[in-house]
Amino acid sequence: MFKYEKRLEYPINIKNKDIELAKILITQYGGANGELAAALRYLNQRYIMPDNRGRALLTDIGNEEMGHVEMLATMCYQLLKNASIEEIKEAGLSSHYAEHKKGVYPTDSNGVPFTVSYFASTGDYLADLSEDMAAEEKARAVYENLIDLTNDPDVIGPLLWLRQREIVHFNRFKELYNIYKKEFKNK
Repeated sequence: MFKYEKRLEYPINIKNKDIELAKILITQYGGANGELAAALRYLNQRYIMPDNRGRALLTDIGNEEMGHVEMLATMCYQLLKNASIEEIKEAGLSSHYAEHKKGVYPTDSNGVPFTVSYFASTGDYLADLSEDMAAEEKARAVYENLIDLTNDPDVIGPLLWLRQREIVHFNRFKELYNIYKKEFKNK
């Protein structure tokens, strides 16, 4: 059972349009190292965890990642919503506009649509947790790169918050990995 609160995990109120940043930021929504891939990765991997502790952690983090998907969609929408057709063309988003207008659609920054091949569920809980730690580190690095590409405090605030959550998730996965490595090493 899930409880949905009708608010973002971190408030987003971007006042200035930035079509170029929206084009790049979308990668954390639907790219290989993005939040949608993370959410689906964890929500699928949870089933093979050897105990309720692991299933609960992957369920919790997977659902939090869905909240991050919502945050990024909101950010991309706000950055793009007041853009003119000319600005959209200049930013190289004509093909996006043709198919989605100013709607949010999960792609990477090159326009490559989301695919489930961005994540794995191997059936081996240690291998999956290793992948999860790597995914969190890659997401953290991408957030840092995105922060370098803007000076808008309305964008930097949520990106810093999301970056910090990647660090927390990495640490939680690492703790669980170490526990499982110790407890189940002979099984």
